[in-house]
Amino acid sequence: QVQLVESGGGLVQPGGSLRLSCEATGSIHSIDSMGWYRQAPGKERELVAVHTGGRRVNYLDSVRGRFTISRNNAKKAVYLQMTNLKPEDTAVYYCNAILTSYGGHALVTDRHWGQGTQVTVSS
Repeated sequence: QVQLVESGGGLVQPGGSLRLSCEATGSIHSIDSMGWYRQAPGKERELVAVHTGGRRVNYLDSVRGRFTISRNNAKKAVYLQMTNLKPEDTAVYYCNAILTSYGGHALVTDRHWGQGTQVTVSS
């Protein structure tokens, strides 16, 4: 069974930094994309940053220049370095991966989600 295990959330003051980590575990054949979404109270979940393999990355406009996504293929991990955090960055952050796993006698490609980690930016 595939799992995405996240860590690194917490409480930080405006202007501070946090680093989120996510590692994929289980019977994984290959990983296409890995990224981060977030959901603030009363708002829809939105894409924050995604690493689609190679050197292709995309960012939400409001975080570009402040957040950096990186990936370690050997560890099946993705990271989000967040700097100059603002109160509007407060949300639950979810790791996301589109990957292919071993499902019995077949390969199965699917989207997987982490359990979410809270990031709170407040003074």
